[in-house]
Amino acid sequence: MIKEEFQVTNLGAPQNSGPVMSTVVNIRTEAMVPDHVVWSLFNTIFFNPCCLGFVAFAYSVKSRDRKMVGDVIGAQSYASTAKCLNIWALVLGILLAIGFIVLLAFLIPAASSAVGRSMQGGTGY
Repeated sequence: MIKEEFQVTNLGAPQNSGPVMSTVVNIRTEAMVPDHVVWSLFNTIFFNPCCLGFVAFAYSVKSRDRKMVGDVIGAQSYASTAKCLNIWALVLGILLAIGFIVLLAFLIPAASSAVGRSMQGGTGY
């Protein structure tokens, strides 16, 4: 490696006695881009209609990779897609779960009454 050396000359005390102005610049070292990995993993394990949870998990991992590289715009894009897919996976999963419960609530009494009628009638197969 080549090191450059600079020589600084000593200029002495400041020439004017006015107030000293200073500027503070805050630099954020890491951009706060949510990658939704935990939410995507939850949807992948529990609510995975049409594999939306798995696709959301893939986009979340891509968002995390982009954030680690320093590409904030790419990370935000992937995170936005992962968030949208997570919302759809959650809504569809809840609707399917409610539909399954309602279907069972109507199907079990109907099936039990059909079995009861067939047993009373005495007609077998």
